[in-house]
Amino acid sequence: MKQRVAIARALAIDPEVLLMDEPFAALDSQTRDLLLVELQLIWARTKKTIAFITHNILESVVLGDKVAVFTKRPGTVKKEIAVNYRRPRLPEDENLQPYYRQVIDAMKGEISGRDDDGVT
Repeated sequence: MKQRVAIARALAIDPEVLLMDEPFAALDSQTRDLLLVELQLIWARTKKTIAFITHNILESVVLGDKVAVFTKRPGTVKKEIAVNYRRPRLPEDENLQPYYRQVIDAMKGEISGRDDDGVT
């Protein structure tokens, strides 16, 4: 409920760009999935630009038109992935799997501590 109120409060001032920094981090998965759909419906009505910061691959693919994968420090964009799929998107939609895989593949070097050539 607090997250819905926070989103409503942010939209009430009618910003050109809405910045959301880890808004679902403290939520259980059922509430998160509900808000993922609700946020897409809000976006469909308002067409606001939303910059969504998350460490959650599912959230990034479900909500994003573009997913930017960053490098470790210094943080620069390593890869940008376009998510060209209809809305509303549901987390369990199997057609999103290729996008999840692209994000995971782009993150591999960052997680393992190796660069693209396998060098540590």
